[in-house]
Amino acid sequence: MHGGIEVGARVTLAEVAREAGVSPPTVSKVLNGRSDVASNTRARVEQLLEVHGYRRRTPSPPRSPLVELVFHELDSVWAMELVRGVENVAGANRTDVVLTRSGTRHAPAPDWIEGVLRRRPLGVVLVFSSLPAEVKQRLRSWDIPFVIVDPAGDPDPDVPSVGSANWAGGLAATRHLTDHGHERVAIITGFEDMLCSMARLDGYRSAMTMAGLPIDPALVRYGEYHVQSGFEHGMDLLAGPGRPTAVFAGSDLQALGVLEAARIRGLRVPQDLSVVGYDDVPLAQWSSPPLTTVHQPLRHMAEEATRMLFRPDEPGRAGRRIELATHLVVRQSTAPPGEDPKGPGGAGP
Repeated sequence: MHGGIEVGARVTLAEVAREAGVSPPTVSKVLNGRSDVASNTRARVEQLLEVHGYRRRTPSPPRSPLVELVFHELDSVWAMELVRGVENVAGANRTDVVLTRSGTRHAPAPDWIEGVLRRRPLGVVLVFSSLPAEVKQRLRSWDIPFVIVDPAGDPDPDVPSVGSANWAGGLAATRHLTDHGHERVAIITGFEDMLCSMARLDGYRSAMTMAGLPIDPALVRYGEYHVQSGFEHGMDLLAGPGRPTAVFAGSDLQALGVLEAARIRGLRVPQDLSVVGYDDVPLAQWSSPPLTTVHQPLRHMAEEATRMLFRPDEPGRAGRRIELATHLVVRQSTAPPGEDPKGPGGAGP
């Protein structure tokens, strides 16, 4: 036994240190979660500890009654839907929620792991597309369960995750427009390195092909899921005589930017331009006009992810992937080309 650690029978602490090329006190620091160890040294020691069967006998320090929710940004309306979902399940389990902002859309910042080991939450919900191998290893080494809520990508198969049917959402949004008679349909999606962006784009392409319509590369745009990105692409798309009669935006925030671009260009929505968003955040029903959108069950996704934290011993959990359905919500921002949505055949509520 060493510092609350049960040592595997095959090797001693000194032998692990010798194999790693470090001193025994360095191995002890790694075992006890100390931060004053270089990341490459820590990774090497952690790997050897796992190989040789070291395991922590009791958590140190004791766990906190917290669920940690980690974002790369907290300033979007869909982030608040995820917060509410985590709070719903954590509250039912008499657990508080701590919010952390860290890293990029791909993974948390390298120094985040030190903080979470100090906080010792009951579990972690991460809104990222992937996790570095070292982060996964250290969370598992300290028996901190984690789940990825994945509106942005496709996590590694050994990571439990919750996502939604992005391809089906893109298909439904675009078919709604082509079924209304739109032939020049533009799409503004997210970054090209985000699988959710590409899945929605593939759904758009499938719907256009099913309708026998050509896909004009000039009508396919990549951007960020924010108002400014939708506005900038909208201003460009709506500038010329060959403008689209409909735009499928990859988020409701992008769609709001498109609505503002249409207003500045002197176009009426939906008489001159139909607009479909994505996510169905509460703000969508209060836009002018109320926004037709694809409902992505963000709150439900966060609830399912948090429930998985409270079932850490569930069989098959390590590679479990939950994918929730999306569906179209029709409001007043779509209509056949040139038609008043409140008239016959319109898309009013």
